[in-house]
Amino acid sequence: MKDKFYHYIQQLQDTITAGLEKADGKATFKQDLWERPEGGGGRTRVIENGAVFEKGGVNISAVHGPLPKAMQAYFNVGDVDFFACGLSLVIHPKNPFVPTVHANWRYFEMYDKTDLSPSGRLRGAWFGGGQDLTPYYLFEEDATHFHSVCKTACDKHNPEFYPKYKKQCDEYFWNSHRNEARGIGGLFFDHCKATDDFSMEQWYNFVTEVGNSFLNAYVPIVEKRKNIAYTPENRTWQEIRRGRYVEFNLVHDKGTLFGLKTNGRIESILMSLPPYVQWVYDHHPEKGSAEERLIQVLEKPKEWIR
Repeated sequence: MKDKFYHYIQQLQDTITAGLEKADGKATFKQDLWERPEGGGGRTRVIENGAVFEKGGVNISAVHGPLPKAMQAYFNVGDVDFFACGLSLVIHPKNPFVPTVHANWRYFEMYDKTDLSPSGRLRGAWFGGGQDLTPYYLFEEDATHFHSVCKTACDKHNPEFYPKYKKQCDEYFWNSHRNEARGIGGLFFDHCKATDDFSMEQWYNFVTEVGNSFLNAYVPIVEKRKNIAYTPENRTWQEIRRGRYVEFNLVHDKGTLFGLKTNGRIESILMSLPPYVQWVYDHHPEKGSAEERLIQVLEKPKEWIR
């Protein structure tokens, strides 16, 4: 399974970067191959200073070796080995009316000893992932489109998946220190293990279904909003809201924590951070403004599909 999924994310990285380059029309992704001293490595692709995308990354990695002590405590296990592979992406557009997007699809295995062969003593395996949208100005039809694509992907495998993973997304991407959501959500799932009712092959089919839906969920929104004229005030608001994005990633995000705790590649881990951000003391948007409307939506999760 680990070889099968790693092959999938290699192909998915090619598909997504090609689709985003087409939407940008100017910039291309620069590739950076790296190795992890403890085992494994990855392929980082970053786009910067494009016509549409100010900064973004679409990264894959496959790392393995002894699970670090800090992560042993997190998983409540002893001295074990692990294998983890996944694709992680964050795209920060230049235009404030185009939302930031994040997605991740991953696979994890844990072993009782240093043996990554098929005959090794596998202790556990699971999938995780999801995709979520962070707008700076709210267009309800965009939120509905994004969630509709997510629901369609889920419904092909289990009608209970969308409401369950939509709720988990709302709960996970919650900036508790601000008491607001990071964005308008999407899907979030983790520790998806084999059961009597759902095999690992079925989980693979579901996760890849979601991965394959990404471009359809995001690119139509980009195309619709990328040419809207914007003011310096719109841009300032975008940079203030980007600050909340940074806060979540550095304070709450488990993926960032895992990368840092497993001696991941710092440049790849922190590619999720936008290039221009503002923190304005005690900032509040004007009453009745489009900016305030966004905040009101972020204060309580909303059902986007009726």
